[in-house]
Amino acid sequence: MSPTYAPILLFTYNRPAHTRRLVESLLQNPESARSRLFIYSDAPRDEAARPAVDEVRRYLRTLSGFGGIHLVERTENWGLARSVINGVTSLLQDFDRVIVLEDDLVLSPVFLRFMNEALETYQDEPRVGHIQACDFTQDPSLPETFLIKWTGSWGWATWRRAWKLFNPDGRALLNELEQRHLTREFDFGGAYRYTRMLRRQVKGLNDSWAIRWNASLFLADVLSLNVGRSLVQNGGFDGSGTNCGGGGLYASTLRADPLPVRRISPIEEDLAARRALARYYRRHFGFWAKAVRRIKRTLRGDFGA
Repeated sequence: MSPTYAPILLFTYNRPAHTRRLVESLLQNPESARSRLFIYSDAPRDEAARPAVDEVRRYLRTLSGFGGIHLVERTENWGLARSVINGVTSLLQDFDRVIVLEDDLVLSPVFLRFMNEALETYQDEPRVGHIQACDFTQDPSLPETFLIKWTGSWGWATWRRAWKLFNPDGRALLNELEQRHLTREFDFGGAYRYTRMLRRQVKGLNDSWAIRWNASLFLADVLSLNVGRSLVQNGGFDGSGTNCGGGGLYASTLRADPLPVRRISPIEEDLAARRALARYYRRHFGFWAKAVRRIKRTLRGDFGA
């Protein structure tokens, strides 16, 4: 069977150095030469952002090395959530699968190989709706790949059939979680406040598309194929992004060797992996862990939120 190369969807804004680093790592993947790259460049939010946005666009116009490049330069500022929802929805009208990237990621040279193989392996499995290639737990107990009811958003992929389950209505998702008494499970047994994140989205305090995607698949009892050996690093925890925080809490070590894709059977959640993520969240986001981080920031003169 000849390989299928999924289109790659990249969202950029005003971080030229990050964008360049992401593209350079993407080009280290041999599959890039056969992959069509679709780029959405958001317009500046204000005049202060314009020079950096212009610099990003000048760089994007020079790109080569892909199986096709399609650049959309927005004329108004859409923000990340609106851009992602619109971009994924639009692309999946023409393709049955997509790989999605943001400008602050760094990729392993075997990232595209894994993603394309995983998309092909699980294309006809309705209970698998998402692929996530970043592991930030660095927990050696995790298997190389596993299934879980949770969707990470740093280097991910999906299919048209699964994206049809996406519900952009955060209030409806929150109501269903509460009515079905699923908020504690959604929060990894109370280890991480995903429900709070969704409530804040409903109140307009954040604009996360990812929490709505997470809740949509969770409520549909659809699983994500995740990795226990990371093929993605998030380089956005340097103060340059609007939705990133946490510094080294989400650090990951890139795997350079191919990560085998084996069809997992039976198709069910790996409860040991779920417990591993819950341990990670409790260790790093419990009351005392957050108090210690705040004290350390204060001692070094960092009085930010």
